[in-house]
Amino acid sequence: MTGPQDYIGEELGLFLHATNWKRYFAARCGPYVRGAVLDAGCGLGANAEHLWNDTVTGWTFLEPDRRLLDQVPANAPAHVVERSQRIHGTTADLPSVPTYDTILYLDVIEHIEQSRAELARAFQLLRPGGHLVILVPAFNMLYSPFDKAIGHFRRYDKAMLRAELPPGGRIARLEYLDSLAFFMSLANKWVLGQRYPTLKQVMFWDRTIVPLSRLADPMLFHTFGKSLLCACQRP
Repeated sequence: MTGPQDYIGEELGLFLHATNWKRYFAARCGPYVRGAVLDAGCGLGANAEHLWNDTVTGWTFLEPDRRLLDQVPANAPAHVVERSQRIHGTTADLPSVPTYDTILYLDVIEHIEQSRAELARAFQLLRPGGHLVILVPAFNMLYSPFDKAIGHFRRYDKAMLRAELPPGGRIARLEYLDSLAFFMSLANKWVLGQRYPTLKQVMFWDRTIVPLSRLADPMLFHTFGKSLLCACQRP
């Protein structure tokens, strides 16, 4: 992220309703969210509700789109907003000193053309022992009109994401999530070709598919899914 800019997607309001999905990925990455948290590319700020825990000491919402940043207080819990700050900009606008214990990139780095440089810069903002927590869409074979419409440069597999992580980082978790939605994404690419899902489709996915994936993923050893989750620790 190289400077303030407007987000081209129109899907964030729809995915505010995806509470089961947010609870699911929050449960998987929650152990790595602690201390001073930087929510990079925070969007509407809705993920904070599911990731805040008793070990968090403060929250920084960082967002290059002023319109989205201004909506954070309406979408993040009051107790988080009270202990947070909002910054309009990107990591390039922050002092290059270790400040944070956790840096979140939740459905963000696929929007950044120079994502390797972005993660390297973020690594320098982490205190020793801190974690980058990254959630990205999985598998380029699923790249669809929806990805293009919301500005995705790529989707990731494990090898691609490992190659972009800063040297010296220790991978604490790297796993695919939402195995059943993999097939929904495949159907959208090859059959529907939708640029945006409908609210009805989002609700069906969140209320029906996500709970089933939550049961199926461990049985499938998290070997594939619609999304890829990573926690990378700075020594």
